[in-house]
Amino acid sequence: MSIRVTFIFGCTGCGKGALGRALAERLRAEIVSVDSMKIYRRMDIGTAKPSPTMQAQIPHHLIDVADPCEEFSVARFIEPAGQAIQAIHQRGRPILAVGGTALYIKALSEGLFEGPSADEAVRARLKARAAEIGSDGLHAELQQVDAPAAEKIHPNDLRRIVRALEVYELTGTPISTLQTQWDSQQTVYDCNFVGLRRELEDQNRRTNLRVKHMLEAGLVDEVRALLAQDAPLSHTAAKAVGYAEIIEHLSGKAPLAEAVEKIKINTRQLAKAQRTWFKRFRQVHWIDLQPGLTAEDVADTLIKERGRQWFESPS
Repeated sequence: MSIRVTFIFGCTGCGKGALGRALAERLRAEIVSVDSMKIYRRMDIGTAKPSPTMQAQIPHHLIDVADPCEEFSVARFIEPAGQAIQAIHQRGRPILAVGGTALYIKALSEGLFEGPSADEAVRARLKARAAEIGSDGLHAELQQVDAPAAEKIHPNDLRRIVRALEVYELTGTPISTLQTQWDSQQTVYDCNFVGLRRELEDQNRRTNLRVKHMLEAGLVDEVRALLAQDAPLSHTAAKAVGYAEIIEHLSGKAPLAEAVEKIKINTRQLAKAQRTWFKRFRQVHWIDLQPGLTAEDVADTLIKERGRQWFESPS
């Protein structure tokens, strides 16, 4: 028996969370969060995490599963997400996968690109090389053999640099090429894809309003509290949009007004990157959202057009 999962995605701040909750209320569904930042505890305001009240009313999964000092990756996400999907299915409830982290969506729907098994001898040699020439130096070597991968991997991300060089050494093929081949569009589950779109002007207006609300809700104090913890923030958590800019402000590198403008700019850049990623998904039911249209209206229309059974696993 196949398991049906309905993915709801869109650019940051487009309203996918609200739609997911509206659908969940009507369908008695449960939500699997597909968001690489909502997984972090105590990072609530800047990630627009659903409130404890919302989570009490509608079951959410894969939220608050890691501390901000931990590095989190798509590889770590897949197993608990799959377990949540199986458990929801066994309860006989529809499954909504809601979020905007495109790599997580792709891995959850199509499976995780793994590449060759680890070779400890190769890894040990590459790490020794990094100790000699530094992470930047090893990143430069990756640039020579796999420029596309080097462009995506931060020079300080030694784990991913080592893995990319290891794959190249073991297979003779750049990891970026292998990842490109991982695009068969064959899905692990019986997947529906619902994509949300807004006109650019409306999207930008919502971004500005979203940032304003986050500041009013106490984003600066939230980041200050995170920085006061004994364990430092992981690279992933510290680079999250909304957090990285406030960290700069609190470290004295930028006045608050400048940091706020950077959040708006970086959010728009993130949305642009998301739009590019989402073009890779096929057979998407796109919904063009208009200003003033509520999530409840969209949910009612979607259920009316598709039918409740569209969201349910085949019997």
